[in-house]
Amino acid sequence: MSIFGRKSSDDETIVALLGNALRRDISFGVLAPDMKLKLAELKMRYGGSNHSLREALRVLSSEGLVAAEAQRGFRVASATEDDLIDTIRLRAEIECMGLGWAMAAGDVAWEGTVVAARHALYRAEQAVQQAPADEVALEWDEALRAFHAALISACRSPRMIALQKQLYDQSRRFLLAALREGRLDFVARHKRQDALLAAVLERDTALARELLRAAILSDLLPCETAHGG
Repeated sequence: MSIFGRKSSDDETIVALLGNALRRDISFGVLAPDMKLKLAELKMRYGGSNHSLREALRVLSSEGLVAAEAQRGFRVASATEDDLIDTIRLRAEIECMGLGWAMAAGDVAWEGTVVAARHALYRAEQAVQQAPADEVALEWDEALRAFHAALISACRSPRMIALQKQLYDQSRRFLLAALREGRLDFVARHKRQDALLAAVLERDTALARELLRAAILSDLLPCETAHGG
């Protein structure tokens, strides 16, 4: 029994590693939108077996990063302007709801988690402005993910937390593209994040939700932010 259990665990680890590598390359545009994902080519690039690659692609399909086509295999999900608008607007709604729930239930330990995540993000944003290489950009992206995850971590809803992660994963390639193209205003981001943290610590739920919405929309949908979402 232990042998089978270990084999199953090893298989899950391989699938997770492959999924992380594919997710990263989709987010950074190495695997372009609508690109056909052929198992033979993926195996040469990432390793793994056909089975483990298929399982990793199925995971990414459930996250909305990969599209599964009947009898035609897999391709990278499209990334049109409509996809961007749909993803970012839905993410803003979900995170604002989750933040409201978290502020109602969160304790001092949760506040500490949010403060620590904001500090880590500040350091990562300083680093990515100085050297926006892929490795530093990935660290910044992970710090940003951790900050947004921390904000809703006390919401007491595993489904909410899972949905927020899925929507963040779908939106991150748009944000990383904006980073590569120099379209992010880090001075404005810093002010918004500090104001958001202050509102959270003061337990001003309405203001915190408003600032979180602006933080999500402003980088990629500035017109919607200007018009109040």
